[in-house]
Amino acid sequence: MYNSRTNKSVITALFITLGLVGCGSEDVKTVSDFESVDTTAPVDDWQLVWSDEFSGSQIDTNKWTFEVDCRGGGNQEQQCYTDSAENAYVSDDTLKIVALPAEEGADLPYTSARLNTRYNGDFKYGRIEVRARMPRGQGTWPAIWMMPTDEVYGGWPKSGEIDIVEAVNLGAQTAEGEEETRVYGTLHYGRDAPDNSSSGTAYALPGGASPADGFHTYAIEWQEGEIRWYVDGYLYQTQTRSFVRFNSRGEAVGLRHRGWFAEYFNQASGDLETTWDAAPFDQRFYLIMNLAVGGTWPENVNETGIDADALANGQTFEIDYVRVYECGSNPQTGRGCETVRDGYKDAETYVEGDAPIPSPPSDGVARNLTIFDGTPNPNWPAWDCCGGSTPELVDDAEKGSSYRFVVGSAPTVNGFITRSDFITDPAGSPSPFDASPILETGSISFDIKVESQPNDASSVWLFKVESNGASTAAELPLTDSNEGLAPATGEWQTVTYSLQALSDAGLDVSAIDAFMVFPAWGTGEGAQYLITNVEISAPEVASPELVLFDDSENSDWPLWDCCGGTIPSVVEDEERGPVGEFTIGATPTVMGFKPADGSGIQFDASALLIEGVVQFDMKVVSAPTDSSSVWKFKIESDGASTAVEVDLSTGNAGNEPVVGEWQTYTFSLQTLSDLGLDVSAIDVVMIFPAWGTGDGATYRVDEARIYNPSAGGSGLTVFENEIVEGWSLWDCCAGTTPEVVAEDAPYGSVAEFSIPGWPETVLGFLADEGVSYDASSMVANGAISFDMRIVTQPDGGETSWLFKVESTGAATAVELALESGNYDTPLVTGEWATYHFPLQELFDAGLDLTDINVIMIFPAWGTGQGAVYQVDNVRIDNF
Repeated sequence: MYNSRTNKSVITALFITLGLVGCGSEDVKTVSDFESVDTTAPVDDWQLVWSDEFSGSQIDTNKWTFEVDCRGGGNQEQQCYTDSAENAYVSDDTLKIVALPAEEGADLPYTSARLNTRYNGDFKYGRIEVRARMPRGQGTWPAIWMMPTDEVYGGWPKSGEIDIVEAVNLGAQTAEGEEETRVYGTLHYGRDAPDNSSSGTAYALPGGASPADGFHTYAIEWQEGEIRWYVDGYLYQTQTRSFVRFNSRGEAVGLRHRGWFAEYFNQASGDLETTWDAAPFDQRFYLIMNLAVGGTWPENVNETGIDADALANGQTFEIDYVRVYECGSNPQTGRGCETVRDGYKDAETYVEGDAPIPSPPSDGVARNLTIFDGTPNPNWPAWDCCGGSTPELVDDAEKGSSYRFVVGSAPTVNGFITRSDFITDPAGSPSPFDASPILETGSISFDIKVESQPNDASSVWLFKVESNGASTAAELPLTDSNEGLAPATGEWQTVTYSLQALSDAGLDVSAIDAFMVFPAWGTGEGAQYLITNVEISAPEVASPELVLFDDSENSDWPLWDCCGGTIPSVVEDEERGPVGEFTIGATPTVMGFKPADGSGIQFDASALLIEGVVQFDMKVVSAPTDSSSVWKFKIESDGASTAVEVDLSTGNAGNEPVVGEWQTYTFSLQTLSDLGLDVSAIDVVMIFPAWGTGDGATYRVDEARIYNPSAGGSGLTVFENEIVEGWSLWDCCAGTTPEVVAEDAPYGSVAEFSIPGWPETVLGFLADEGVSYDASSMVANGAISFDMRIVTQPDGGETSWLFKVESTGAATAVELALESGNYDTPLVTGEWATYHFPLQELFDAGLDLTDINVIMIFPAWGTGQGAVYQVDNVRIDNF
């Protein structure tokens, strides 16, 4: 109890220890299990250093000081504290603190007493034990607690508060209709109010006994970095300092345990610092005992208000003794005297605190994040915080795939979140986004359409974003967006907030993990709305890329033979030009690309996790002598701390390598991560026949890279799992309807075209009326790229395949042999290959790059009957 403790009262009553900021509250969880564990008596090393047995006839003023005031304890309490013998006295070997009705005309309706030991009994570490009988009645609030003697870290709550035991409304009914019997132990710490923190839990006596029916012993054991709470010798709660998790470079990347923390100004530097050590509970504290009446906590729970009848003749908080022990084995730390039991730090007992989670160090790479653009992101599921609904994926006539959110009678917020408690897709993992490299130019944007407004016409639409498990947050009205508009019913609107504005509002943009759009808490019932195109982005953000081999060797990632003693070399391939060549002899080995030992070179692919791939082209020149040999792909990180090995064929839809044919292999970084690879420190990439079976193999590798195929800034993805808005799958002349079908990894959904018979036709991708794409800005480095495979050859057998691209109305067009986009490699039935047509070459051949309108892939006219083929990853972009 302390002034400015309104937040404390509500939080302790509702016990929100970890939930999302602004997401409502949960009932207190009572933790009582009297059969599974045995309690243990305090060890002998506890040495009594201070006590009051209340055995005399008067309160010992050498130990206790009366606080006299009518300030209401900072919690709108309804008593004046006095030094009257009516409100506090000693008799029959106990101290009685009595709350009484005040005389008519008094400042507040009740009187009571509050006593403290400041400068008479100040303690750092030890066991504090109090035997007491609580008062009963709605509105009563007894407490035994501790405050910092010297306030080393600043005013409340920066220097901490330790609530040994407190209770409210004992004997009144709970929300479940049962008798209130709980007591509470709580810590307060952190930032200045109203951003203060608290953590703790409740405890109920066995058998439904009430703390008001008899005496019980309440204690804490306090040592450096740890505090434990006991009732009648039973350890029911443990809290500790936070423990920071560090990476191999000594950088803080998170918390091993989230406990308490301290925030204060460093006296030497003047900087505001956050620490995760024993502070603020590493200084002297003094004891306080009081009985409050009313206030923001007791008056808002149980039967609410104050029961005047229960207090008509007074209520008494009776204390038998107060004893303070010092740990004889180590008084400086309090360690070595722990009264603990098995499981005292289990999930039921070890309470999680409210410390901010340190953000992993930024790698400084500017990147964008698409949270949702029509395709669900398994790392960022759509989410209803507290209302119990399930966001629905619907097809909007204008925007296509969108999420529908609803608000019912239960207050809630809706949006997208990347925290483990809410991710259910096995492919998903928590992926906080570091937007710090794009802070100055970046923004968060989304499209929203309100289908029905809240029933409450005064409701205000809000946007909220959080980071690091709600350690920081920014909440702003939608009218404060760049557009400045309130949502209009039935209309799609784009909403944009600059990252700088959100940072200025208090958001740590280095670990964004929750995105919310909602009517103000408690006012949203009846609201229904759609959201899509949610992204955090900045213009011209380059995607990280590692080129292992592209016409020449990367000197940082040379060709490598692990164990066979050969020296892989760059050779001239008749189709590709310079390529890397590997040869395996009798000595078992693996081969690939690896930085020099001791170089410390690693590639952090974290920014590529969702859309990135490891991709390369390979041709087997001569197969292993062992015909049963299986080709493998393996990738390691951080000195082989993590590794993934899979069959090479899984990177090409199950197709095994074919001697003499170039084939493209693609491995999703997300899949590799799901299999256990730490993508943040990749340091070896290997392609090889299975260990001990490769003798005689010679193979070549080209176009090897780790990158995001979708990257390239302002490019257009015509098809990737689905057709882009404004374009369609197209059959020129035969009347068929090309389909989107599911295929094996890594392709997923692909476009499938077929030519069943006459009339002859061409097929591909057509822009809608009035739609075209201007690729002129990418002429130097851009290309049209796609993956394609033949499922069924034409009835007449193999034929020539063509690629054609036109501008609107066929005003300009270029037609090329399809093979020319893949080093003139012949097409092989069933095998995926990547085709790449540079925009410069298309421009030089006469194409108007400002008005691309049709992309076609097809067998030569008149030869295609019976052909079935599939296309994926169609892009016009910089590469």
